[in-house]
Amino acid sequence: MVKTSPRELVSVPPEWSITQLMRVLKAALDGDGPALAFGPSKFQQVNPDIAVVIPTSGSTGAPKEVALSAMALRASARAAHQFIGAKPLDRWSLLLPINHIAGVNVLVRALELNSEVIDLRKSMDYLDADFTSIVPTQLYRAINGEKELLAHLQKMKTVLVGGSATSELLKKDAQANGIHVVTTYGMSEMSGGCIYNNQPLAGVDVEIDSIGRIALKGPMQATTYLGDAETWQMNKLNDWFLASDLGKIVEGKLFVEGRIDDQIISGGEKISLTVLEEILTEKFPTSSFMACAVTDPEWGQALCLASKTILNQAEIKEFLRVRLGAYAVPKYFLDEVEFPFTTIGKPDRLTLAKKFERSYK
Repeated sequence: MVKTSPRELVSVPPEWSITQLMRVLKAALDGDGPALAFGPSKFQQVNPDIAVVIPTSGSTGAPKEVALSAMALRASARAAHQFIGAKPLDRWSLLLPINHIAGVNVLVRALELNSEVIDLRKSMDYLDADFTSIVPTQLYRAINGEKELLAHLQKMKTVLVGGSATSELLKKDAQANGIHVVTTYGMSEMSGGCIYNNQPLAGVDVEIDSIGRIALKGPMQATTYLGDAETWQMNKLNDWFLASDLGKIVEGKLFVEGRIDDQIISGGEKISLTVLEEILTEKFPTSSFMACAVTDPEWGQALCLASKTILNQAEIKEFLRVRLGAYAVPKYFLDEVEFPFTTIGKPDRLTLAKKFERSYK
């Protein structure tokens, strides 16, 4: 019998144990309990087909609540398991917060495999597991000093790395340290990662529209934004979800070229901040870079470059002038900066821009 009455929506309390959380999540997916919001929600009820609600800021910074059905979440888990070769009773370790889709996916995958979750969000008890999901920042820290985490990752069959771009240098370092990495790309609106190692998971289709924007569809697509169906439809084109990223398809593989809002226009020229960072890291591998932009009366947006080390600004300027052109030469520099990141490990360029604004007032 198809349920038509509204379903109760309950926010997950932080004090729940992993055992309690898994039990309640299973009931939500099976339709035997309330839907779960993995973050604060303005709503107390949802449509009966919604099982999980994930908070996300999206590309504009405006908060949204992504509504996901049990069908979508299970389709995502099964496609992921097919790609990485997971088997029943294989164990996942949880190293990500559960207010993000990547953390919730670990729980759903464990339920699909009828296995336990090794909860490492607040624990250093690195019991052996077969799979885990992390962000590039965690991978970097494991390779560069967090020995216990490194040993945990080295024992994995596969370590999924997503949430933001993973540099080629970091992937090479992971391989050299015996970590089997699979990079992922996706978003909450597609139940998390749906592109693994640049390849669409089973059932996923990908296209590039006329302006270079990535379009995705598949059985793991979300249902709507709670209370904001209009914005949801603005990001849809028929069955396709329009991502906030630019990309290209080469021989059936998707290559992400940066977020739409990652692009700035300085002096009339488009600059991808991600591409700029990757080019600099490749040329100067002992330095770390994060780029952003500040409003500027002359340039419209002035390119800014921060580094964790002290930079040779003249060398940087000359390299970028030759490699990309004069338009890609930063107007402002900050040395020895602690990079700001979001909780899921994405560059927090707005916070970085505020540091530049304070420094150059």
